[in-house]
Amino acid sequence: MKAAIWCAPYKVKVENVPDPKILNRRDAIVRLTSTCICGSDLHLVDGFIPFMKPGDILGHEPMGIVEEVGPDVDQNKLKVGDRVVVPFPIGCGECFFCRRQLWSCCDNSNPKAYLAQEAFGQPVAGVFGYSHLTGGYAGGQAEFLRVPLADVNCQKMPEDLTDHQLVFLSDIFPTG
Repeated sequence: MKAAIWCAPYKVKVENVPDPKILNRRDAIVRLTSTCICGSDLHLVDGFIPFMKPGDILGHEPMGIVEEVGPDVDQNKLKVGDRVVVPFPIGCGECFFCRRQLWSCCDNSNPKAYLAQEAFGQPVAGVFGYSHLTGGYAGGQAEFLRVPLADVNCQKMPEDLTDHQLVFLSDIFPTG
């Protein structure tokens, strides 16, 4: 698939990269139909956010169609063919913060939370396409996206609205 990748400060390319795969039983693969470029992506491009690695896929404002789900994804919440927005923070759905819908504070979605703890004085949740400081997850400026804990992190959308009307629910609207 094609994806926008970070190469070095001030250097981004669109290259062919391997398609994402189901890695965990609650993953989904989403074929992206729309994505946005966030102002905070400029911090990555400018080199202000540490722990970027050449080849990291950028982007945290995607939406698309669910193409594949892992065997433990709750089929009552998410199934193949669903149209979804994928918000930028990755939540587990079970921790103290997620139970209170404070997704960006999730205790369990960032496997490298200690890096954020050192940098910011507190851990942060995993974030799509936003450095290994936030988990090193591949981002959404690509043709496909692996979404962990997909039945928590994919939000089903109505068919009667356009991508343009909905994609802002991934980051722009919630951040505002």
